[in-house]
Amino acid sequence: MADDGLSAGAVARRLGVAVTTLRTWHQRYGLGPSGHVPGHHRRYTQEDLARLDVMRELTSEGVAPAEAARWARGAGPRQVVDRRHGGGRVIAVGAAGDAARGLAHAAMRLDAAAMREIIDRSIEASGVVATWNGLLRPVLVGVGDRHAVVEVEHLLSRCVSEALGAVARPPANAGSPRILLACADEEQHSLPLEALAAALAEVGLPCRLLGARVPPSALAGAVRRTGPDAVVVWSHSQSTADPRQLDALRSGEHRPPLIIAAGPGWDELPVVIERPDSLDAALTLLSNRTLVG
Repeated sequence: MADDGLSAGAVARRLGVAVTTLRTWHQRYGLGPSGHVPGHHRRYTQEDLARLDVMRELTSEGVAPAEAARWARGAGPRQVVDRRHGGGRVIAVGAAGDAARGLAHAAMRLDAAAMREIIDRSIEASGVVATWNGLLRPVLVGVGDRHAVVEVEHLLSRCVSEALGAVARPPANAGSPRILLACADEEQHSLPLEALAAALAEVGLPCRLLGARVPPSALAGAVRRTGPDAVVVWSHSQSTADPRQLDALRSGEHRPPLIIAAGPGWDELPVVIERPDSLDAALTLLSNRTLVG
């Protein structure tokens, strides 16, 4: 059948490498697709995938590509230990699919090009919300659960931030909704807000993203200067979720019509403060409200 085997894109997602890397391994080391149906492109077989998995694993351990290719071609598939409970080089991603496992592999190799390719492809194919829920969040949680991989978390976070920032923004016309996004005072985890900004952009809603560690005085100044219809304050942990930050918004002279406390850090809050429990819920809440200038 014409669809037997795997395409280069599918293999790249499974292994967490760039498609250009697969082409290089094919051209330089002969590790290309062997499945062939007349009149169709060659496809990767399961045996091809096993050899490429050996190649990926060995090169990630520092083995020179030429030597790794000899192992992959001549020695047959090596037994690669899959330590899914925190050991070795594996990041646990739960029930997430091939793309998440591929992104996790790329993250552990500190392969920024492969990470960007996987993330960009997912956003283009499935959108920001699906990419965040099914790809980025599982891998970020998996990396966070691993200790002593700080460099992996930093590079992965940078790649995620760049990919979300690359989503095309709508023009901020005079009649557009005015939405202000900010992390709570001393809150450094801004990626969920960056995902929300990108998701808003996809549905045509522009926003201002102030980023991490926004002091209450700076947030109040931004509200005063821009007169937003909605303000979202993100807190990842209880240590940064001081409700006085929200009280200041509610009691200020330029109180926004809609105040959203996002993130798991917030505890009990007044009922007038909206508390969406997911990116989907926050996007729906902001999209459904009438936010016009």
